[in-house]
Amino acid sequence: MSIKSRFLVALLLIAGGGATYYVRVYLPRHRALGELAYVLPGSLAMVTTPAEVRQVVATLKSGDRVEVLARTRSWMRVRAPGGPTGWVESKDMLDAETYGRGQRLLKELSSPPQARGHCETLVNLHLEPSRDAPLLGELGNNQKVDIFERRLVERSSQPDDPRGEATRRDAWYLVRADSRAGWILGRLVELDVPESLAPYAQGTNMVAWLVLTTVTDQGREAPEYLVADRLGAQDLDFNHIRVFTWWKKRHHYVTAYVEGHLNGYFPLRAMRVNNTPYFRLRLMDASGRQYQKVYEMSDTIVRRVGVVEGWESDAMPQSRKASAPKPVRTRRARHHGRRGA
Repeated sequence: MSIKSRFLVALLLIAGGGATYYVRVYLPRHRALGELAYVLPGSLAMVTTPAEVRQVVATLKSGDRVEVLARTRSWMRVRAPGGPTGWVESKDMLDAETYGRGQRLLKELSSPPQARGHCETLVNLHLEPSRDAPLLGELGNNQKVDIFERRLVERSSQPDDPRGEATRRDAWYLVRADSRAGWILGRLVELDVPESLAPYAQGTNMVAWLVLTTVTDQGREAPEYLVADRLGAQDLDFNHIRVFTWWKKRHHYVTAYVEGHLNGYFPLRAMRVNNTPYFRLRLMDASGRQYQKVYEMSDTIVRRVGVVEGWESDAMPQSRKASAPKPVRTRRARHHGRRGA
């Protein structure tokens, strides 16, 4: 065979291989009329073709719903809101079932958050507290989040932590970010302690805070807080609590109550009964027994009302007098060089 013939054969083989690649990657395998999908990234370009030379038809944003017209191995042809059609990569889309599960998770977060914070980098939002769980999207750097739950989970073999830290277990937060909810790695979140509590967070690991009530002082509202700390131990959500009330005479916070040596788990709950602030702690003893301690706050006095078995009960303790110890005397909070307000 001459050199010219060999060259022609090579060209035919290359052309045939390219055609096969096009058929397998770009040519629609089947139509999918009526199927819905949702955009994952914060911004996504919808293009005229999956080929290298293409133009942008429209820019989609996270959560946009599109109609899937056809699929290939790696791409979808979709109709965007408003009518334009184009191509997007399948990896950037979320199927309707997973999206629906994420929306149901969002609706379940009806109670006040335990804490607030922000993402320190780009973070993957998962449907469950696992690196292998379906993705619900991405949260950008400095994205504000409300924190509802914390869970320790054995680390999987495929980490997605950009910091690459090696630990046997991951702490995950269940968060809400605008109109989305899901689980993110806890170490990628910085808590945003309220400015009025910042002086009392120094030298501690403040992990949760709830407003029990508010008082009016010289025309402004001052929240009174239940604060939870995690000192040393990582297996617990918290092991120490403080209650800060507002001292009108001196216009700053005082420590109304302190209790330690707790085996506590989120969520802390605050409520009002007959216009009196109460709060409940989920606790566990050494045998694994789950129970709640219930507390009452009267003016600046906090006392334990009693114990309720289980974590899900909303009942009040049956015998308040028998379980209520003497009130803890109010003492002035430390200021660490400045007043909190």
